[in-house]
Amino acid sequence: MTARPELEESTARALAETVRRLQNAAARARTEAQTRSVVDLATGILSERLGVLPAEAAAHLVRLAHEAGVAVAALAADIARLPAAEDANKVPAATGAPPLLTPTLGAEPDLQRVAGAVLEQLAASLGAHALAVWQRLPGGALALAAHSGLAAAEAEAWSRVPPGVATPAQRVVGGAAELWPGDPEHAGPSVGNGSARAVLPLLEAGRRRGALEVLWPEPGPPLTPSQRRQLRALAELCATLLGPVGEPPTPEDLDVLLEGLLAPALLLEPDLRAGQLADFTIRRVNAQFRDPLGRPRDALEGSSFLEAYPVAGATGLFERLLAVYRTGVPLTGGFVRLVLRDGPHVVPVTVRLAVAPVGGRLLVGWEPETGPSGEDEQTALLRQAQRLARVAGFEEGADDGRIRWSVGLRELFGLPAGASPVPLAHLARHVHPDDEPAVRRLVDTVRHRRRTSSAVFRLVRPGGSYHYTRVIAEPVLDDEGRLVAVRGAYHDVSAQHRTEVALGATRARLADSEQEAAERGQLALRLQQAILPAAPPPLGVTGLRAAVRYRPAAKRDRVGGDWYDVLPLPDKRVLLAVGDVAGHGVGAATGMVALRHALRGLAVTGAGPARLLEWANTVALREPGQVTATAVCVLLDPAGGALRWARAGHLPPIRLGSDGAHVLPLPHGVLLGALDEARYEEYSAHLSTGDVLLLYTDGLVERRDRPVEDSVDQLIRTAGAPGPDLEGYLDRLLDLSPADTDDDTCLIAVRVE
Repeated sequence: MTARPELEESTARALAETVRRLQNAAARARTEAQTRSVVDLATGILSERLGVLPAEAAAHLVRLAHEAGVAVAALAADIARLPAAEDANKVPAATGAPPLLTPTLGAEPDLQRVAGAVLEQLAASLGAHALAVWQRLPGGALALAAHSGLAAAEAEAWSRVPPGVATPAQRVVGGAAELWPGDPEHAGPSVGNGSARAVLPLLEAGRRRGALEVLWPEPGPPLTPSQRRQLRALAELCATLLGPVGEPPTPEDLDVLLEGLLAPALLLEPDLRAGQLADFTIRRVNAQFRDPLGRPRDALEGSSFLEAYPVAGATGLFERLLAVYRTGVPLTGGFVRLVLRDGPHVVPVTVRLAVAPVGGRLLVGWEPETGPSGEDEQTALLRQAQRLARVAGFEEGADDGRIRWSVGLRELFGLPAGASPVPLAHLARHVHPDDEPAVRRLVDTVRHRRRTSSAVFRLVRPGGSYHYTRVIAEPVLDDEGRLVAVRGAYHDVSAQHRTEVALGATRARLADSEQEAAERGQLALRLQQAILPAAPPPLGVTGLRAAVRYRPAAKRDRVGGDWYDVLPLPDKRVLLAVGDVAGHGVGAATGMVALRHALRGLAVTGAGPARLLEWANTVALREPGQVTATAVCVLLDPAGGALRWARAGHLPPIRLGSDGAHVLPLPHGVLLGALDEARYEEYSAHLSTGDVLLLYTDGLVERRDRPVEDSVDQLIRTAGAPGPDLEGYLDRLLDLSPADTDDDTCLIAVRVE
């Protein structure tokens, strides 16, 4: 009786477990159905937007998910702008006839399960009976990564295909074209002997990572272009599901490997543009590598391979690198002849090449044909030095006339490769007619006088151009003093000659410029000395005493346009003016003359200082070159001491009286020649008996390290009171001047008696 309840309890637990298992299976089935709906919808959207077949859209969806590192279902939901699988019951069902390849295969991460599902559909639609997915291994072998429809024993036997076994898949992975049923290239051992087959490469970023092989009973179906496109899309899908072959080496591991090699080598990184290999980047060069053009490692690392060696595309070198990258099949022991150009010189070099794919990059062994022996390295260094120095050697036998030329000499003469060397006796035929005597003297000195000689001449090239060339030759004598050979070197000195010519012309121009500058400076100085009087006109009858000074710049080329004027007017007033024309030399001096004479002539009209400056501004604007200048204009009435003044950007006058020194206020006024129709403000003041009025230009006080006002204050305090001797006072001001600009200077001092 007690066993029955226990049996019932056990049965209940088993039934509950079965129910849970069925519920989980149903949940998984719903999730898979929801996932298929989302993937089908996303595939349809991509197919419509890209204008491709559904199978191609499915492969594109898988590739995008693989590149983004997300699940296919998640990317599909994002494309459809719908929630992921748990809410996929809101997704409308996809319509239309099912494609040859179901798009939801892209959501299946297991390549083996994909192979089985694909074969079921291919068997139903095209009658295929087997399918194999091959993956290329390092070294060129193929591994059977997935299969369906093959017997277990056959799959085991073909699990690995060694390199060199010419199966159809091996040929396609090695770079051959796609194979289709009926193609004659099907010969060779493979799975499913006696079957028709299609073999397509599995591509990733231009590299052939493997192959897809689909088998049919002979003779196989005639495939339409649309069906072939869908099979290519299936191959693209399989390529995204291929797993990595071992752990790829890190960049640091590759750097260590490269430096550990005894042979010269480079590490190239593929440069992909729009998914296609366009170039390689030289990522690393080891210490043993010697560039044929002598460039250092840091000049090569990081640069484009085709830019560093542009002849690679024309000599087949780049195609060999491309084939190794795409197929993964190493290249060993191939020789490539490169003809590199460095400016006008051609450098031929033959390189022994070995290329192997390593972690998505290419390891390139690069060894010159001559080998790495010490003697060959010295020869290479000598050749490099000769190329850089534009030097080439020769040797000519005295008896047999045999001539040996070093690399570069034919290039200097403009002769094609293989052309006969030019004997020394015929050298005069290849030079400018004016240089023939110098060449004949050289030949005579070496051959007959048995002495070393040299000459510089213009070597005529085939196009009519000239190369300035220096040749030095020496006789080689035997023990009895007989001439055995002549040895020497040609040196292309065209660049040096052009430099010397340019330098000579520059020196001549500089000498002319220096002489012209000196003459112009002397002219400017004489012009100023002729215009500016050494002493003011007599003012005794007016009740004034005046003193003036002009100090030219220390350097003649800096003689400027500073000027002064003291002019008694018909109305008994006196015009006092100082100014400074911008610039130096004759131009500034002529501008000074124009402004000074304009003010002198206009002052007799009786106009005030402001009006006089307005007229002077008009004169400056009309002068050639548009003269600009500063000026201060003062009208002084000696009878009553009345003073009126205006300024055009100039320093203000200073009144020196019994109560000390006072800088007069600054009326508004811009530079002469700066603005059209400028207006100037006018101020007035009064001078008492004994007061001194000082006018000056900025050459007296201007410094680069302090404001002008500070320099004025320092100078006036240091110089002290004027005293009765105005001449001595002005000399004292010039001696104590704090200026450091080496500019010319004008001073006027006027005392009311």
